[in-house]
Amino acid sequence: MHTVAVLALDGVIPFDLSTPIEVFTRTRLPDGRSAYRVIVCGAAPTVDAGSFTIAVRHGLADLATADTVVVPGCTAPTAPIPAEVLDALRAAAARGTRIASICSGAFVLAATGLLDGLRATTHWLAAPLLAARHPAVTVDPDVLYVDNGALLTSAGAAAGLDLCLHLIRRDHGSAVAADAARLSVMPLEREGGQAQFIVHDLPPTPRGSALEPLLRWIEDNAARDLSLHDLADHAGMSTRTLNRRFREHTGATPLQWLHRARVRRAQHLLEATDHPVDRIAAQVGFGSPTAFRDRFRRVVGTSPHAYRAAFRAAG
Repeated sequence: MHTVAVLALDGVIPFDLSTPIEVFTRTRLPDGRSAYRVIVCGAAPTVDAGSFTIAVRHGLADLATADTVVVPGCTAPTAPIPAEVLDALRAAAARGTRIASICSGAFVLAATGLLDGLRATTHWLAAPLLAARHPAVTVDPDVLYVDNGALLTSAGAAAGLDLCLHLIRRDHGSAVAADAARLSVMPLEREGGQAQFIVHDLPPTPRGSALEPLLRWIEDNAARDLSLHDLADHAGMSTRTLNRRFREHTGATPLQWLHRARVRRAQHLLEATDHPVDRIAAQVGFGSPTAFRDRFRRVVGTSPHAYRAAFRAAG
């Protein structure tokens, strides 16, 4: 039987801790046998989970018995991590143990150095901090999880469930994983990645910037079929000068800023109206529905139809 060890540290997020315990404990093989043995391990006999305390039955030495170690997220991802925890994870990896993190658990895994040179993910809000603290890790904030073989990372709490189902499918095939997904009332695979949940704010502009009037004009006129020359003419600049000043002030090109404004408006219309997607494409200023769908998928990571299905307000 495959043993899964869930690592419990002070500040553990209860949902991140309970997700692998529930999913793996309830998974059954076709003959009805349990597919996994699940244990909870920690550096101390009790763990502070915020609103309650968890009794931990297994120490770090028991990680040596595990086939898979799951590192849940913690509420303070930058808090110091006990050296014995990092050493235990490194030793597990050296033995060939599979290690997976949920949400901010990626900070613990990254602190071991095991993710250096690899692609990884975490909750999109924490992704910039993870990238800043661990520059040797390639952080991808757009996906639900990243599978590097023996090292895996996932995004927010719900993405931890996606990752657990992915591991079950790797271990026992799609039929067993599909049964586990049904018990969790989850699709085996969700369309799109984490990008669809990110709040895509427009690039910030310094207060008092000479571009402020132009940016306001772009937002007011984003539904028009504007070109770079239109923007430059309104600003009274050459296209070359406009591109340079935009990069200096916003970090983006004028057309990138325009497309982001259009996509943000489209997200609102998809959430709040029943307008057909082709109509929304015209409303927000895209020349064709195809161009709109392509740009929307590039920015949001999923199709307009899938986004509406996930985020359409009731009523």
